[in-house]
Amino acid sequence: MNLVTLADVEAARKLIDGVVRYTPLEPSRPLTELLGGPVWLKCENLQRAGSYKVRGAYVRIARLSAGERARGVVAASAGNHAQGVALAAGLLGITATVFMPVGAALPKIAATKRYGAEVRAAGATLDEALKVAQEFADETGAVLIHPFDHADIIAGQGTVALEILEQCPDVKTIIAGLGGGGLISGIAVAAKTLRPDVRVIGVQAAEAAAYPGSLAAGHPVPISRMTTIADGIAVGCPGEVTFAHVSELVDEVVTVTDEDLSRALLVVLERGKLVVEPAGAAGVAALLAGAVPVDTPAVAVLTGGNIDPQLLLKVLEHGLAAAGRYLWLTIRCGDRPGQLAHVLTLIGELGANVVDVAHRRHDPELSLGEVEIDVSVETRGADHAERLIEALRADGNRVTEWVNR
Repeated sequence: MNLVTLADVEAARKLIDGVVRYTPLEPSRPLTELLGGPVWLKCENLQRAGSYKVRGAYVRIARLSAGERARGVVAASAGNHAQGVALAAGLLGITATVFMPVGAALPKIAATKRYGAEVRAAGATLDEALKVAQEFADETGAVLIHPFDHADIIAGQGTVALEILEQCPDVKTIIAGLGGGGLISGIAVAAKTLRPDVRVIGVQAAEAAAYPGSLAAGHPVPISRMTTIADGIAVGCPGEVTFAHVSELVDEVVTVTDEDLSRALLVVLERGKLVVEPAGAAGVAALLAGAVPVDTPAVAVLTGGNIDPQLLLKVLEHGLAAAGRYLWLTIRCGDRPGQLAHVLTLIGELGANVVDVAHRRHDPELSLGEVEIDVSVETRGADHAERLIEALRADGNRVTEWVNR
């Protein structure tokens, strides 16, 4: 299989000139302090339609023949590719139909419609939606715009690396989220040709990681189930085209947990003042978790910022918990007058803030004379949380910490 070339990426850049934004490269102080050298964030979350996806979508659609344009395009996406295709098709005056998994984020559906595409629900996953989109293409003649497995898509996404190399000429590591592989393939093509010494690292969600097993097997291998908050990189099987690029050009593929992703999203929001979706923070998550050693200067690509506000609230709460700044505790203690007030006072004296509390004395698992207090608490971090739990136990209480409630 012929790989995409640097010339292909450079041609794609000319094609999208004036269409996409030249996104900023922002310094990350917390990551720089952690790694001991400069770390930058490539802000594709600030790209048109909220992610890098418009780059590849526009290149693919702009190169269609007049006859193909007349038949329209069809795509499948959990959100970002949908918006990229809808925007690109609208700019080029082409009708677009997009199949999105049932349960796709409402803001992503609404945005796709605003860009002019017809949105239809299909399947529970991207892979299932993609099958329906292919059937639609076969029946109607519409051109399928694959979310990652096409040379034009890869070339368009590779323009991200051209900008990074201009903005940070001495970069030594580029790290980005990896789902189907279109972005990391394009980045690797450009970076490895212009700077063979640059390490290119892809990051997958641990519970939706098809690449590690596929790379070990030497060919794309589907995974049976996916469970992750990072819907943007939840792809059940690598494509043939992208697998060829990743296996040949990408230095390493690592995985991160949903806790890592939520912690990264919190850091990017709180310290970087940037809104990203869980998949968009995958590169940052790997750096924070120490999932892979990196040389600096390093650039982590914030791949997208299209997040449902309700999910943002949940993920931030999860991130606070993962960072030890939000606790869910069950405290079992004696049923004595004033005991609830005593426990809450102790928590306050230790500098923590009680957010919510529930008091139970009729649970059949409780011994006679015992009560349980469920309490959610804000703390100043993991060390503070540990001191709080130790103090509650030293006061004679049995304390259970929950990961989530």
